[in-house]
Parts: sequence; structure tokens; C-alpha cells
Amino acid sequence: MHEQLLNEAKKAQQRAYAPYSNFHVGAALLAEDGTIIPGANVENASYPLGCCAERTAVYTAASAGHRRFMRIAIVGPGPDLISPCGGCRQVLAEFGDIEVIMAEASGRIPPRVMMLSELLPARFTKEDLDGV
Repeated sequence: MHEQLLNEAKKAQQRAYAPYSNFHVGAALLAEDGTIIPGANVENASYPLGCCAERTAVYTAASAGHRRFMRIAIVGPGPDLISPCGGCRQVLAEFGDIEVIMAEASGRIPPRVMMLSELLPARFTKEDLDGV
């Protein structure tokens, strides 16, 4: 399943809209029911209005009714592996502790797999709001 997710993330990466940074990122999110939801980063001239590939995938998935995810693959342009930014880590944390597969497009470096809780150990989740 890792290979399929990585391939979908690479396809999404080719659809990224990054005219300012030329830093194309693709993501593929695996929902609990087996659906794969792609996402690509989308930049905007007003920089804060852009959206990372991971959040694009999560927002697309949530908009389609998906709420439980198993893993996400993220592919960047290299030369190093790419990991989710802090904002994306927090958005992903809303949906549980999922597996994160980090890769670079050429495949020169083997992908690295970590749990989201390793990347964001002090995450803030909806459970923290219980009783508020």
C-alpha cells in the first residue's frame, strides 16, 4: 500500500500550482474505507492564502465525508525527504494518529515512515476540548 500511495502522491505533485516557489508537493491520503484522496500544494500571490498538499488532501477528504484516515504519503521535489509543516501536522492530528510516509520524487532516498505522534508529540486535539 505504501507504493500505491507514493505513486498517487507523485501524480498529485505534478498537478501542484507553485509559480512562486517552484516547490511542487503532492500528497495522497488513505481513508479507512480504502479511498485514496490526492492533494497538491496551491500557492497564491497573497502568500498566506496558499495551501499545502497535505491540507488540500485532508480538506478534500473531509468535504467528501471521510473522517478516519490510515496514512498519508507526501512527496517533495528533493533532494531531501519532505515532512509536513507544523500547520499540516496539527490538521492531520484532528483525525487521529496516522502513519506519515515522507519521500522525495526521484526515489534516490528511501521513504521514511513515522507516526504523526512522533512528528507532533504535544498535539492539540478535539479530545482536549472535552468538558470545555
